[in-house]
Amino acid sequence: MQPSWESVDRWQTRVSVDAPGMWTFTIHAWSNPWRYWLERAHIKVPEGLDVDFELAEGAWLLQQAARQLPRGNTEARNVLKAAAKAMTDSRLPNQVRFSAATTADVECVMTTNPIKHEESANGPWPLLVQRRRSLVGSWYEFFPRSEGAAADPAKSGTLRAAISRLPAIADMGFDVVYLPPVHPIGTTHRKGRNNSLQPGPADPGSPWAIGSPAGGHDAIHPDLGTVEDFDAFVEAARDLGMEVALDLALQASPDHPWVKEHPEWFVIRHDGSIAFAENPPKKYQDIYPLYFDQDPEGIYAEIERVVRFWMSHGVRIFRVDNPHTKPLWLWDRLIASINATDPDVLFLAEAFTKLPMMKALAEVGFQQSYTYFTWKNTKQELIDYLTDLAGPASAYMRPNFFTNTPDILHEFLQHGGPPAFSIRVTLAATLSPTYGIYSGFELFEHVAVKPGSEEYLDSEKYQHRPRDWELAARQGRTLAPYVTLLNSIRREHPALQDLRSLQFHHTNNDSIIAFSKRVGGDIVLVTCLVDPHREHSTSVWWDLPSLGLDPNQRFIASDLITGHTWTWSAETFVHLRPWENVAHVVQVTVPSR
Repeated sequence: MQPSWESVDRWQTRVSVDAPGMWTFTIHAWSNPWRYWLERAHIKVPEGLDVDFELAEGAWLLQQAARQLPRGNTEARNVLKAAAKAMTDSRLPNQVRFSAATTADVECVMTTNPIKHEESANGPWPLLVQRRRSLVGSWYEFFPRSEGAAADPAKSGTLRAAISRLPAIADMGFDVVYLPPVHPIGTTHRKGRNNSLQPGPADPGSPWAIGSPAGGHDAIHPDLGTVEDFDAFVEAARDLGMEVALDLALQASPDHPWVKEHPEWFVIRHDGSIAFAENPPKKYQDIYPLYFDQDPEGIYAEIERVVRFWMSHGVRIFRVDNPHTKPLWLWDRLIASINATDPDVLFLAEAFTKLPMMKALAEVGFQQSYTYFTWKNTKQELIDYLTDLAGPASAYMRPNFFTNTPDILHEFLQHGGPPAFSIRVTLAATLSPTYGIYSGFELFEHVAVKPGSEEYLDSEKYQHRPRDWELAARQGRTLAPYVTLLNSIRREHPALQDLRSLQFHHTNNDSIIAFSKRVGGDIVLVTCLVDPHREHSTSVWWDLPSLGLDPNQRFIASDLITGHTWTWSAETFVHLRPWENVAHVVQVTVPSR
């Protein structure tokens, strides 16, 4: 354990465990008379102050430490005895006597076997260790109903047809396939194309308007297939090394069975109607939010039943829609109950809300959280935001950086052309251990429904969006090869699977950001454009001591994106071009001497 840079009174250490589950740790503290003696002797002996007394006391401490060594530790005991003997030999020069106490061998023995006075213990403290996927993973979101869909005549895609899309997703290196709700969709106040209130006869409606006479949250939309088809989809993903995340949207369409069977689960307005969902200026007339005050136990029991139903069909990850609009006690209770029997089940909070609420959701049990990454696009915005995420917040909140979602098409992507897509996926994949893209990102889909909006034109939330993946690949209109390369680099480098080692480094150009990650001997340096329109140059000043390197050391920089290799030093010149290479992702190798 080492003192932090903030204060000698504050200490920190890193602890690694080798298996998931509930662990405990206890903090033991003590005074260390040997360290105190060393500090004092370093001052007094060179000045010739009380030399014999100080060296005799140091020798006495070494003899005390030797007596406390475990039986059989003869070599260490001999090291301390020899040092004590030399320290009390008045025939030797004072500095020689003192140097016997400061050899590397003595330091090693006294560090691993310290003298402990006034020892106290604090704990045990609980430490919940979750499976690796709670921290590290690459997510791909897509709508199964668009795979194999057709416009004329109107036809929905199916889960069986969507299975054919899975190999391409796996080939890109994704770990998690995230599906929006696959349940029956209501017809009352159904939304048409581009969120229109006048749907056409073939418009499928929003998957988040859950529930119809065909069933509710434990049913599959008839157009998609059956529960058996869902099981086949999950199995096909598993065979390709991926797992399925399912949307958990706790709301209902006006046609959901809950509305008729449990009207007390909803807010009744003064005119007797049920309140629909709103996020002003957005209105969701096709969705009724749940109201927990009148029957909290009944609602809770149904929610846990639904979650366990999908768990029984192979779902081990749930992406929870708008959890901040539900009471915190619900998540505290639900996640604890699920993880008590199935600790491998993970919950991702889709909560774009005030930061204290996002952090509160993490504290009550959510294993992952959406973030504000989508809206952090300048160099300083990224540095300020990530400094918190990788610093204090990392103790309880694990970020998932989505480049885009069906709801969010940031203006950076709307107006930045293909380089903007390359920049954002590079940053997402290298800054955060977990990141994701929504289908269509790799095809550079960037047109908004209107100026100033973050909604997609012809949003897939309200219509089928079949895509010709093969044609895009033949014409070179796809970012898939670059995404594949990034995911491969992430898997090969433990540093990119880490959050807390993130460190930013100085550049003299605000259009290029520089940062590093380090795990053990794996050091990765990243320089990336944040301007998709122009080429830029900068000098980068790498803080080499913080990476365990000599500040004057030159090292081999191997670009994992381009394959180029350079010799870099603490000050490096970088030139990046939007249409050629938006970033350097560099592996550091120190030449052997």
